Amino acid sequence: MSYLTEPSFTHGTPEKTAVLLVNLGTPEAPTAQALRPYLKEFLSDPRVIEIPKPIWWLILNGFILNTRPKKSAEKYARIWMPEGSPLKVHTERQSALLQGYLGEKAKGIVVDYAMRYGNPSIPGVLAKLKAQNCQRILLVPMYPQYAASTVATACDAVFTALQHMRNAPALRTIKHYHDHPGYIKTMAQNIRDYWTLHGRPDKLVMSFHGLPRFSLDKGDPYHCECQKSGRLIAEELGLNKEQYLITFQSRFGRAEWLKPYTAATLDELGKKKTRRVDMVCPGFVADCLETLEEIALEVREDFLHAGGGEYHYIPCLNERPDWIHTLTDLVLDNLHGWLDREDMVELEQGRLRALALGAKK
Repeated sequence: MSYLTEPSFTHGTPEKTAVLLVNLGTPEAPTAQALRPYLKEFLSDPRVIEIPKPIWWLILNGFILNTRPKKSAEKYARIWMPEGSPLKVHTERQSALLQGYLGEKAKGIVVDYAMRYGNPSIPGVLAKLKAQNCQRILLVPMYPQYAASTVATACDAVFTALQHMRNAPALRTIKHYHDHPGYIKTMAQNIRDYWTLHGRPDKLVMSFHGLPRFSLDKGDPYHCECQKSGRLIAEELGLNKEQYLITFQSRFGRAEWLKPYTAATLDELGKKKTRRVDMVCPGFVADCLETLEEIALEVREDFLHAGGGEYHYIPCLNERPDWIHTLTDLVLDNLHGWLDREDMVELEQGRLRALALGAKK
């Protein structure tokens, strides 16, 4: 094993704690040239594609990487922001806001973000954190529901990077927060706020990213956690079972995936002449290609073409203040024992003040 060169160190330098947000990833530009290396890295991950490697290598390099980059680039171009990819823009903003919120409650915490695929890369950001003498790192995958193809592969990348460090930092990971009270309340409030401005639908559809059906059969808890998130959000909104649906999007290939499929469900609702459907994606905390292009544009066209009435897409949490507050609480709950005693006292006093204010309301 060859180790990376350790950053220079001076005795007496205070150790820091880092919070590392990790999201899926994004290409550098909405072009076929930029999409090819991004898709190759993403689709070469055995956590993502569970097909025997020799067979998948032929499919990926012989067909997919010769056709899909151009098609994907056209989709990215439809939703690209002036600052760059929406997923990267929102994740960067979330990281900056979280740094500000944590800076008010605890000293010596560094917040940064990385992408599992593409840039900023996990090894690169970990090296930057080590250079700042961050000896404790809390890994926060930005997926509310756990799946081997999302949370676990982010952990894999971090563990692999640590293997090349002689002086590896302490590491904690957050597995999921699909039923965290703050996440559920924030999701419900996001929907309520939209309805306050635009009225209520006949049907609320909560669409989660899809996975192959065999993932459920082999023990991945993702499907169950999506169902629980959807049910808790509906209960928080006071909806009955006739007022909402839980579906799964982004099907890839010919194998059976988790059902019901989002596109097929919206086609059916359109054929039934449903007056209005609202779509929300609780599995994403930042808008991205899957929400802004697939759900907000493609599925909308399917619904309207099938005869449906109004179609509304409710944006992800993005930079909502209540979401950043929830993220702050989630992080602080997982930093116990890593914060200075002074910070812990200040944090506890802040919690007591918040509880007192809540009791008065």
